[in-house]
Amino acid sequence: MSEGAEAAPLEVPLRRELEPFLRYLEHQRGYSPKTIAAYGGDLKQLLAFLAKLEEPSLTVGRSELRLWLASMSDRVKARTLARKLGAARAFFGYLLAHDRITEDPARLLSMPKVRMKMPLVLSADAAAGLMSAPSQLETRPVVALRDTAILELLYGAGLRVGEVVLLNLESVDLAALRLRVLGKGRKERVVPLGVPARTALSAYLPERASLLKSGSRGDAERALFLGLQGRRLGARQVQAALHRYGQQALGRADMHPHALRHSAATHMLEGGADLRAIQDFLGHESVATTQKYTHLSLQNLTQTYDRAHPLARR
Repeated sequence: MSEGAEAAPLEVPLRRELEPFLRYLEHQRGYSPKTIAAYGGDLKQLLAFLAKLEEPSLTVGRSELRLWLASMSDRVKARTLARKLGAARAFFGYLLAHDRITEDPARLLSMPKVRMKMPLVLSADAAAGLMSAPSQLETRPVVALRDTAILELLYGAGLRVGEVVLLNLESVDLAALRLRVLGKGRKERVVPLGVPARTALSAYLPERASLLKSGSRGDAERALFLGLQGRRLGARQVQAALHRYGQQALGRADMHPHALRHSAATHMLEGGADLRAIQDFLGHESVATTQKYTHLSLQNLTQTYDRAHPLARR
């Protein structure tokens, strides 16, 4: 069942290598707890599958990995299969790099084809309308100021919702028009602030103290954005607020924080920004992740052509 030189010795104690690998993902690669848990579950499933093979081999090759993927192909989505193969690739790549194996059996396996779902992208006018929603819909002045600042950072600075809620007071430099952001993998980057974001933050910061409770200490004292309970605002609270603003201001029940990040990147690309600049702005590790916005931009162009060009209606 093995494939000769392409196989990894099964006598290598794979199960004992699993925990060191997961610690490596956390401490050396900076993977999120969610990703580490998913990879751990996938690899435990792989090891259990290998142990139950009717004809156990002394090696794990591409054949065994193909059998594992095929055993799930009729009950899991292509995206899930791709993640599981990604976990196997990362694991065997780690073993190879640390001289636990001599050949990587997962290296030449092709990823399942995953249909890319086109994300929600707002028009510039819709984005502008959303920015003004808190001041029009929120009756509590400090919450309106806070939420306006959050929306300006999600769109104007292209931040992830997790990055927004992790911001501290010292993260903001209004004079220099920049933010220090802790992104995926605990990687820090500096993001420019636009004038609307600076204006929104300048309006919110003097009122922020009214959200602090007496005797607040530690994390609440440092957090840039606070909830009504005096604690650091959570991602789900931001998601719920944005859902409400999207529904009431734009009539969109599908509004979510990442839509503003997608919109920011697409609008920058349409405005002539370089892909590499957008990659740095968004904090993408690979420019391949950023390139999806070229597809979004082309789709927008095609839709505009279909609506506006005389030949499109012939």
